[in-house]
Amino acid sequence: MNLEVFLSLFSLMLISLVVYMISQKARLPYTVLLVIVGSLLVPLSKLEAFAFINSFELTPELLFFVFLPILIFESAYNIKISDMLNNIRAISLLAVVGLLVSTFFIGVSGYYVFKWIGFEVPMIVTLLFGAIISSTDPVAVLSLFKEYGAPKRLTLMFEGESLFNDGTSFAIFLVMLEILVHGYAGSTSIISGLINFSMMLFGGILFGLAMGFLFAKLIEWVKGHEHLEITLTLLVAHFTFILTEVVSEHIIIAGYPVRFSSIIATLVASMVIGNFGRFKMSMPVEEYMEKFWSYFGFVTNSLVFILMGLLFVEQSIDLNVALMPILLSILVVMVGRALSIYPLLGLLNWTKKEEPIPLSWMHLLSWGSLRGSLAVIMVLLIPDDVTVPNWNYTFSVKEFITAITIGSIYFTLLVKATTIGKVMNKLGIDALTDYEEVSYFKSKALIYDEALVAIEKLFKNQQISEEQHKGMHSIYRTLHEQALKEYKQKFPNDSELTENLLRVYVLGTEKGELKEIYGRGEINEKIYKKILNLLDIQMERVEKGRLQLNAIDEKFPVDKIETFILSLRKMLFLSSSELKPQELYIYYRTQLHLLETVVSRLEGLSNTSLIEVFDDKDSLQRTIELYKALGKSTKERLDQMISSNYELLTHFNAITGKKTLDALQLETLDNLSKNEIISSKLYIMLSKELKQPH
Repeated sequence: MNLEVFLSLFSLMLISLVVYMISQKARLPYTVLLVIVGSLLVPLSKLEAFAFINSFELTPELLFFVFLPILIFESAYNIKISDMLNNIRAISLLAVVGLLVSTFFIGVSGYYVFKWIGFEVPMIVTLLFGAIISSTDPVAVLSLFKEYGAPKRLTLMFEGESLFNDGTSFAIFLVMLEILVHGYAGSTSIISGLINFSMMLFGGILFGLAMGFLFAKLIEWVKGHEHLEITLTLLVAHFTFILTEVVSEHIIIAGYPVRFSSIIATLVASMVIGNFGRFKMSMPVEEYMEKFWSYFGFVTNSLVFILMGLLFVEQSIDLNVALMPILLSILVVMVGRALSIYPLLGLLNWTKKEEPIPLSWMHLLSWGSLRGSLAVIMVLLIPDDVTVPNWNYTFSVKEFITAITIGSIYFTLLVKATTIGKVMNKLGIDALTDYEEVSYFKSKALIYDEALVAIEKLFKNQQISEEQHKGMHSIYRTLHEQALKEYKQKFPNDSELTENLLRVYVLGTEKGELKEIYGRGEINEKIYKKILNLLDIQMERVEKGRLQLNAIDEKFPVDKIETFILSLRKMLFLSSSELKPQELYIYYRTQLHLLETVVSRLEGLSNTSLIEVFDDKDSLQRTIELYKALGKSTKERLDQMISSNYELLTHFNAITGKKTLDALQLETLDNLSKNEIISSKLYIMLSKELKQPH
């Protein structure tokens, strides 16, 4: 690797940053602009002064073993398994059954369509193309979904499909490539292909679970050593991916090689870390993780898409020859996508096993199916010398598949991606719900009210003149009154919506306070997750317009991932994860603290600017009464715990009190060091002294 390679790499990164800034100002999809700019760099690279641009290339190894694990982890880390399980039928249908439908439709119909225009392309080639082009890329679409306000469930369905069909698509691709390279052997090839596909899918899931829980345990062991925790999250993505490939090459059962899907394994391991391992991280690391992986994802996507543009232009196949097959491929792919959406989701709606999926959502899922990095990776993995009998064209099989794949990707990026916003608007998918509209108007009123307060402070501190004060005050007072007027006209009877807004605020307050308590080490992971599960369930109910609680003493179901872990513990004959008396005592004590905090904040709400949002006195009073009743019930349970376990809890309180004081002393020491009141030498000396038992 010479100097020009590094110059090319960092130049492309710099160009990507410029493209990002342009995309923000032009309000165009970032990935689309990257591909266009990448294409424009090709003629520039022909000049001697800029020839170095082509030095850094997309190789199969770079894409597969370096970039792909990063993209998988970054996408999978923040997906909640409970949300995924609530929509598992829809996601499974789209990611597995739908992908199979699309692959075989494109393969079979593509064969006959190409034959119709005089291209004798063997069906195994069109099937391979079907496997490559059927997987959707979430990168560009999800950013557009968020920007234009797609519903949360629709976004989740698309993200879940995009992640899981990567693994499914790659598994089918490997099966088809095997047949292409070694030839079709009738029923033997079909049976072998089915076994391979099933083994890759289910073996990948099991291997990913094992790796995910292993790394979660390793993170727990090194908790407190922030650099080690971050390094382990980096390792879980790449180590799982590479180890899956290594294991797959060496496992042979009854003379038959067994392959696991490295994509599925990495995806599952990443989801385990995101849903289980994140609770074992130090609080600063857990908060830093999203920024850390978001940055890596940004850099990786930038390089992949700009290099994709460079790759697309440098094709040896004549465009005049490839144009008609490309146009027909685009049409076939679009029909295949539609067939993988409407019948399957229509059947799911008919069974009523999940919440109904509106027809408008199906339209968007069909149109918003962009293709991207994985398709490029699979194309690059096709051997250059692969051929089929009676292939008499001047271009190779790989060049033909590359051309129609590139054409399809270009169409999705340049046409579909740039029109998603208009399609969403036309379908009414971006329309605000009543709850969102109330939040919108009340938030505007609050913002303008805060601006009025700030204007008064500026004038009082003589930072603006009297004339400026009058002008600015008049503008923001008008905006404030206009927002309230529009709100009252649209929602003359908003009591229920305001109360729901208040409940969401309260539950968010509880979550924030709970996270701080956990961060200080006052509760363990088990208690934290148990209370967090209760708050999540209540939040979901309120957001759907249902009752927050069915009863004061309601028993909440265990989180689905926790149910799975409990079952696993029983299978492995591990100790029960039920709360012990001391843990139950802390659980009730923490619950009481959260409830009392909420009541205190609600009662003091009239002295804050938030009263602008929660201005319905009846809603406020009902919420206060609910939390006081919950507090009373929790207090009674706590008192019972203390009376029946007095000696045990007295001893336990002495221990936890000592831990709290130790933590406080170290926190005070950290603050002294940060404020440079003590030197590094004194910090180390005092730190050692405070950590010694006494």
